[in-house]
Amino acid sequence: MTTTPAHATAADLLALSPVIPVVVVDDAAHAVPLAQALLRGGIRVIELTLRTPAALAAIERVAAEVPGIVIGAGTVTAPEHAEQAAKAGAAFLVTPGSTDRVLDAVEDTGLPFLPGAATVSEAMRLAERGLTSLKFFPAEAAGGVDHLKSIGGPLPGLRFCPTGGITAASAPRYLALPNVGCVGGSWLTPKDALASGDFARIEELARAAAAL
Repeated sequence: MTTTPAHATAADLLALSPVIPVVVVDDAAHAVPLAQALLRGGIRVIELTLRTPAALAAIERVAAEVPGIVIGAGTVTAPEHAEQAAKAGAAFLVTPGSTDRVLDAVEDTGLPFLPGAATVSEAMRLAERGLTSLKFFPAEAAGGVDHLKSIGGPLPGLRFCPTGGITAASAPRYLALPNVGCVGGSWLTPKDALASGDFARIEELARAAAAL
């Protein structure tokens, strides 16, 4: 089963790769070849979102069969999602937003996690809980690079993984910010490439992303 080291923290997640692929899997059978293609391209981490019925089975397969990659669960929006993802073998968790019930459940798993924030107040509230490595979502819709620049002034102790609307072209602008550790992106795993089993294309996209 794939796990992060016992001492891993949320800050460690931001250093795994310049880009964390945000993946939606409709067929669990695609999960292992997808993870292998990303790994061949130099990407060592996946955020597999809990948006489809296949998600938990996909996490379980990657955790068991692709030990070189760190598999996480995204779109954790309910307390039960945290426990389900941990049991499936997720090595980290990601929430799009941060309610007290979800945060409590995620913390109870003992896994490193990236809690979501879109505003200064949300980021400050998370910092009050001792959480300083955050997901900024939805990045482009919430103000993008300029918003993160503004947050960096009053809240220099926070670092982010911005996700949502980011592309291969816009990613370097985010990665140039001192308060950004990595970005989340869905462009590495296009829906049509997954549907057709074009894992060579995914490997090529992964290689370009790993070089950012």
